[in-house]
Amino acid sequence: MKDTKNNITKSHSKSGSHLIGGFVGGLTSAVVLQPLDLLKTRIQQQKSATLLSSIRQLNGPLELWRGTLPSALRTSIGSALYLSCLNLMRTKVSDSKRSRGIDMVKSKSSSLPELNVYENLMTGAVARAMVGYITMPITVLKVRYESTMYHYTSIVQATTDIWTKEGINGFFKGFGATCLRDAPYAGLYVLLYEQTKTIVPKLLPKRFITYGSDGNYSVMTSTSINSSSAITAASIATTITAPFDTIKTRMQLEPTKFRNSFQTLKCILTQESILRIFSGLSMRLTRKAISAGIAWSIYEELIKYFTKDNVSS
Repeated sequence: MKDTKNNITKSHSKSGSHLIGGFVGGLTSAVVLQPLDLLKTRIQQQKSATLLSSIRQLNGPLELWRGTLPSALRTSIGSALYLSCLNLMRTKVSDSKRSRGIDMVKSKSSSLPELNVYENLMTGAVARAMVGYITMPITVLKVRYESTMYHYTSIVQATTDIWTKEGINGFFKGFGATCLRDAPYAGLYVLLYEQTKTIVPKLLPKRFITYGSDGNYSVMTSTSINSSSAITAASIATTITAPFDTIKTRMQLEPTKFRNSFQTLKCILTQESILRIFSGLSMRLTRKAISAGIAWSIYEELIKYFTKDNVSS
């Protein structure tokens, strides 16, 4: 009975560590990188918009952090929920494989479950789609806050305006495009991230690789490996899914004009140009790469800290 209680306590502690790790990493990256997100939204909102024109329209440098509150809420809560769900799914798959006697290779830079390519792809995509739906209302508020097409002064005003004019559906506008962007992105990201973590140590000079007392990589080495792997994975996945981000933004900013993903894509291609579906890519690419590097390196180290603490106790 006592062992059962201890196992439940450790399980809750482990789940809580993923929530905390995801929340802290997501919050940090959201606040630091908000200017890139705001500029990306403004570049996407009009076909004539450029990075230079968007910067010139700013009313002072502080406007770069407009929309930080909904962005921070979405990213921190979303990251906490996503990483918790992802870990739960990956742990279930990992435990199932162990029970069938399948050998698992452990990474020296991470304490996360090790899965194969297909399993990483599927768990990443499914977890992201689920959490994306839950956090969709915050995403809509964030995008409209960042745009110059709306002049909201508070979250309450924005929420009331959307509810009055569009109803509950207004808070989920663009979910199809968001899901088409986020699910493949997350699946590709997890796949590439885990693969890159095995490649980077082979590329690093041996003098840069140090070990801790437990035989795993030191904090400095594991952080370097995890952050560089995160940046690489995010860069590739972001580029592949960029068109869906543009479609999502247009639908959320002009819901009466852009009613669904296919109609929005057709409108952009026929009335503008094929290059416009990649508008804001440089801003999103920079933000996602740096964000992944910050969030995942923080998350990985916090998880190792909590895991080590649980084991010692």
